Amino acid sequence: MLQTTDNSEMGLQDATCANASQLEHRWYHNLKYLAAGLLFGIVLVKAEVISWFRIQEMFRLQSFHMYGVIGSAVVVGAISVWLIKKFHIKTIYGEPIAIVPRKFSKGQIYGGLIFGFGWAITGACPGPLFAQIGTGATVVVVTLLSAVAGTWVYGYFREKLPH
Repeated sequence: MLQTTDNSEMGLQDATCANASQLEHRWYHNLKYLAAGLLFGIVLVKAEVISWFRIQEMFRLQSFHMYGVIGSAVVVGAISVWLIKKFHIKTIYGEPIAIVPRKFSKGQIYGGLIFGFGWAITGACPGPLFAQIGTGATVVVVTLLSAVAGTWVYGYFREKLPH
């Protein structure tokens, strides 16, 4: 999360990532993220949340499956954030976790609508894209390239967009 203003309470300075680690690690240190990503992909496949048909069922209001998965994730996330704040939990390296408050803006509505339309049309959101490609749905590479292009366009026009 990019912090763009000086917030002396949290020790954050202009244009720094609020939760970025200042620790330097060797390249193989990142293998744990590869393992976690592979495990996450397997869970996505087994839970059928990468299934285009499951996603279409959700958008057609024909099945509770995806709503149950998403709702469970929201509840787990909310409890996790509450626990982090309540007990001042630190990273495994002892660094404090800063949860920077965010203000609502109309840009979030526009972004959510664009994201939702893209998800409904393609049957994929960013997390499961790689799992879908890994299962052999190579046509999803087009969706991945489109997501990368969309991210680039957003970055290019970010300063002119409502935030």
